[in-house]
Amino acid sequence: MAQEDVFKKIVSHCKEYGFVFPSSDIYDGLAAVYDYGQMGVELKNNIKEYWWKSMVLLHENIVGIDSAIFMHPTIWKASGHVDAFNDPLIDNRDSKKRYRADNLIEDQIAKYDEKIEKEVAKARKRFGEAFDEQQFRQTNARVMEHQQKRDALHERYTRAMQGPDLEELKRIIIDEEIVDPISGTKNWTDVRQFNLMFSTEMGASADGAMKVYLRPETAQGIFVNYLNVQKTGRMKIPFGIAQIGKAFRNEIVARQFIFRMREFEQMEMQFFVKPGTEMEWFQKWKETRMKWHQALGFGEENYRFHDHEKLAHYANAATDIEFRMPFGFKEVEGIHSRTDFDLSQHEKFSGKSIKYFDPQTNESYTPYDIETSIGVDRMFLSVMCHSYEEQKLDSGETRVVLHLPAALAPVKLAVLPLVKKDGLPEKAREIINELKFHFNCQYDEKDTIGKRYRRQDAIGTPYCVTVDYDSLKDNTVTLRHRDTMEQERVNIAELNAIIEDKVSIASLLKKLQ
Repeated sequence: MAQEDVFKKIVSHCKEYGFVFPSSDIYDGLAAVYDYGQMGVELKNNIKEYWWKSMVLLHENIVGIDSAIFMHPTIWKASGHVDAFNDPLIDNRDSKKRYRADNLIEDQIAKYDEKIEKEVAKARKRFGEAFDEQQFRQTNARVMEHQQKRDALHERYTRAMQGPDLEELKRIIIDEEIVDPISGTKNWTDVRQFNLMFSTEMGASADGAMKVYLRPETAQGIFVNYLNVQKTGRMKIPFGIAQIGKAFRNEIVARQFIFRMREFEQMEMQFFVKPGTEMEWFQKWKETRMKWHQALGFGEENYRFHDHEKLAHYANAATDIEFRMPFGFKEVEGIHSRTDFDLSQHEKFSGKSIKYFDPQTNESYTPYDIETSIGVDRMFLSVMCHSYEEQKLDSGETRVVLHLPAALAPVKLAVLPLVKKDGLPEKAREIINELKFHFNCQYDEKDTIGKRYRRQDAIGTPYCVTVDYDSLKDNTVTLRHRDTMEQERVNIAELNAIIEDKVSIASLLKKLQ
């Protein structure tokens, strides 16, 4: 099945089973805004808990805060967002649709990559174990031609984005004969810049109102509270501040479901270090964050680092952790060495000293900062994309199953009475009343046991317990495992010991030690 079709099925599955709904659905929705349903909010909260505990529980020198969404407008002047937070946009005159010029060009680069991979895949199939991929890439005429075009485009695009040179971006789109995916034409407007911040007014009257912004990132809330946390927590360099919160960007080209939205959630940690040690810490946090992702068991081959060639004005090093989505490798987390830019800017614009006094060296300095920033929604999407499977069974039927990591699954255990009579529902309720204090349980008595298993597979429940007539006699139940569908007979008293460790966030955290 084409990956595009798989992605459509995942989007449909999210709505059908209560993971993600279009916002304002009964009013035909609001573009690029989504609501998390009853299953989605549990999965999302589990992702956030995994991240939060991996930061503040496993590191003695990292603490958390929760800063306000509304902030003093000068903060965004100091951070550069008022003047420089722009996207290069281009319109197609025939479809009347608007696109990000950089995304159009990056998609074109990805097409060259796909052509190369197709040639490699065909050769691998043809030559089998004797296939020398490196030699093939260096000698095959088609691969070399595609690679040459790809590299030339990439170099030209990188130079154009440095400015950015808006005229050159349009010339690239014309020269590459990039067409509008809707109209199929190349009737493009000029490229222009568009600021992404939402603005509103704060104040009781129109005359006294102050223009404020919905924060486009959560990082600045950490920077302006850096000194408050350092002093009240008696923190010593190096130390970090973690935060989970909503951010807002007026994305003109929001696409790919919850991958790019106008209202989204971030998990960010700013790690403050002594100047001169930042590259060492940058490397450490790269390794730490990649390990966090890989602990979920999705396969190392589905992750990669993508180092930035064009650095933001505040950074001296930057990389993305990319995950293989159905629509290609895409960024789920950014790791940046932000130097002392943010703290220095806030010191300059506020007129207040926020330097750190180092008692060991007896000197004051502005710390450098290493940032790890992960999108909760993108992380959610990567988990869903990897977990979704349509599985052909030996019986000939197909089951849809979410192979969610047990610790992230919305429901950990479903308790199912075989029939709705003869004391079986009451026995099932006894089990839930005992285990609900330890993890999220669900009771289900409707339809055949097979249909109930399928429903639990579709929401990713790792374990199901069936209560039958023997349960009333010997206090045993049938425990079913989601991924293998294997069943075993276990004592009710042993259920908690069997399940809890496997479904707890601690089971993931232990992999990070």
